[in-house]
Amino acid sequence: MEEAFAARREAKRLLVVPQRREALERLVLHATNLRIPVVEVEGGTLTALTGFDGHQGVAIVVPPRGFASLDDILARAIERAEPPFVLALDSLEDPQNFGTLLRSAEAAGVHGVIFPTRRQAPLSPAAVKASAGAVEHLLLCPVDDLAGALADLHARGLRVAGAEAGAPLTAREADLRGPLAIVVGSEGQGLGPAVRKRCDLLIRIPLRGAIDSLNAAVAGSILLFEAVAQRDERHGAGSPGPAETAAAAETTASAQAEPEPEADAAGPTRKRVRASKKAAEGSPQPRARKPRTAPVAAADQAPTGDGAVPSEDRNGSDELLPGAPDEVGKD
Repeated sequence: MEEAFAARREAKRLLVVPQRREALERLVLHATNLRIPVVEVEGGTLTALTGFDGHQGVAIVVPPRGFASLDDILARAIERAEPPFVLALDSLEDPQNFGTLLRSAEAAGVHGVIFPTRRQAPLSPAAVKASAGAVEHLLLCPVDDLAGALADLHARGLRVAGAEAGAPLTAREADLRGPLAIVVGSEGQGLGPAVRKRCDLLIRIPLRGAIDSLNAAVAGSILLFEAVAQRDERHGAGSPGPAETAAAAETTASAQAEPEPEADAAGPTRKRVRASKKAAEGSPQPRARKPRTAPVAAADQAPTGDGAVPSEDRNGSDELLPGAPDEVGKD
């Protein structure tokens, strides 16, 4: 819920159970300072409104969520000057897995998540809570035809890597650098046939124990961060960015363009002769000048939060964002 405030999501009301109001005092005060009406409701009413009982006694009513397009996701990659990095979900059934993968995707720096509009766990309050606020920062792109969307990404230069238990390559053996979309299948069936055909490569996670499979959210998270590790190896955390590289090149070019002092054909330059003479006479060395400090530039204006691109909600109803235990009382 704090992430919704941080992302400047518009809020209509804060609903709180009276017995929990004292424990949620900081959150209530924050809403009051933002002039968000605080309404007390009974626990049963809040459970009925949110659709599940994991609300921790607080929820926020917000306008319908806006969704993004594939163009918006690729534009975010360009904005960050990074190769496109996309997570695709093929018909996940469990809202908990859905939310957990959204949390991992946001932490991994994914530029957007695509998922089908049908045969997919909904973005319910349970999924939103499991995402720990990641949905407020991610670009989410529901599509009617996931296989077609993957084909579109492939046509735009992305390789599509599907997670499959029997794949010939492990994630470590595969090259996951560059423009990439990672596809995670459903908990029971894995990748659908149409989606599988759109994959450029299939990858697996090597297992050493008696259990022969992983939870979909766990497997997807491992693959995301394997890709992150490979991308970091290529670019390096300490490697200079484009601005630093350009500045270094300009400095080098300037240094090379500086003319050397003219030297006499018969020997060293006049400056060197004078320096040698002073040294022979025992004259003290000149004091070193203090390096000139560059003026501190004024800080740029903080960018506004980059939320999802608004779109019309199908049912036009408000969305409930239930509070999570680790979100209450955050600064």
